[in-house]
Amino acid sequence: MHNFLESITVAFQTFRTHKLRSFLTILGVIIGVTTVIAILSLIEGLNQAVAGQIRSLGSDVIYLTKYPMVRRGPANIEKIARRKNFTPQDAVAISKLPSIAAAAPEIERRWDKLKYHDKESGRISIIGSNEYFSKVSNRTVESGRDLNANDVAHRRNVGVLGSKLASDLFGDENPIGKELNIRGKRIRIVGVFQEKGAFLGQSMDNFILVPYSFFEKLFPSKNLTIFEKAFSTYTINIMPKPKRLESAIDEVRELMRRRRGLTFDKKDDFELNTQEMLLDIYRNITQVGFVAIVAIAAISLIVGGIGIMNIMLVSVAERTREIGIRKAVGASNRNILLQFLFESVVLALIGGVIGIIGGILLAKLISAISPLKAAVALWMILLGFGFSAAVGIFFGIYPARRAAGLNPIEALRYE
Repeated sequence: MHNFLESITVAFQTFRTHKLRSFLTILGVIIGVTTVIAILSLIEGLNQAVAGQIRSLGSDVIYLTKYPMVRRGPANIEKIARRKNFTPQDAVAISKLPSIAAAAPEIERRWDKLKYHDKESGRISIIGSNEYFSKVSNRTVESGRDLNANDVAHRRNVGVLGSKLASDLFGDENPIGKELNIRGKRIRIVGVFQEKGAFLGQSMDNFILVPYSFFEKLFPSKNLTIFEKAFSTYTINIMPKPKRLESAIDEVRELMRRRRGLTFDKKDDFELNTQEMLLDIYRNITQVGFVAIVAIAAISLIVGGIGIMNIMLVSVAERTREIGIRKAVGASNRNILLQFLFESVVLALIGGVIGIIGGILLAKLISAISPLKAAVALWMILLGFGFSAAVGIFFGIYPARRAAGLNPIEALRYE
């Protein structure tokens, strides 16, 4: 323990003697660690934001679709289009399963714009669903009322607006009771949802919800393109009961296989997607960027490591006589090796500490002047220390072994 503390003390004394040289030596390590910490903090902030947005879509929602949300390679659109469509009756059957709290059929079309007097919306979504849409989608009606079972049963021409669409068309005017015209059919507004914000940069409030039975009158399902048959037909959004996600998935799969007459030797002709799969999509998108970040940081750390090796070799040459004296008074090769290795590691760790602080400050600065959010986790700080220590050990071992291998007699004669 005494030798360890003595080695650390000697290392810091060396650095205080050559402050500028030491700083220039660890500059590569500082840049590398700063880059890693800053960008990882921004990525972690994005991860938390995306995870929060996905959770806001609904708690542990299961999405029953014709197509997989996460794919390996290009989609076989023709194969997906040939799959049997889901129906609102499938949602009713699913809602009766033991592990299911609610199920909402959903079908969506993009629409260029809506007009109300002199105001006009941009491109919007028209969604057809049932009275469980809000529950499954984690939405709350802010004013007016939600859809109900009678609206669906009687094909009523009523709608609930997302907050952005309500603001675009009506401004400060109360939209409840007003009518909109879509494809020659009038829709009476009965409610407005609370604002939910954006998901991956896209507003989640720029839509109108109508009963699926009325939606079928607006958009008859004939003459669909192959793409529309694959991706624009009914999906079913399913809310499992608390802590019943896995059993809910099993129950839905068994029910749908039975309803579709699939024997045990046939594969599913439907997909069960979860929020974790949506997170996987995001992780796949950011994976390439993460690899690039590591590569850039590795280059900076290698440059810093070479600088450390160079300065340690210079230090060995400058202190050759000192090494000879220490060996003459009993220092072993191991003592000399550890002393110089400690100096190398401490030098790298000083760069790491400066880099960690710099990376956090840089991430906070970027967060302050841009929409990106930074989040610093303990594992990032430990990673910064780990990178620094690894560089110090790897690039310090050769100079340390060279110092330990000096002949004491020749070292004492060195001038």
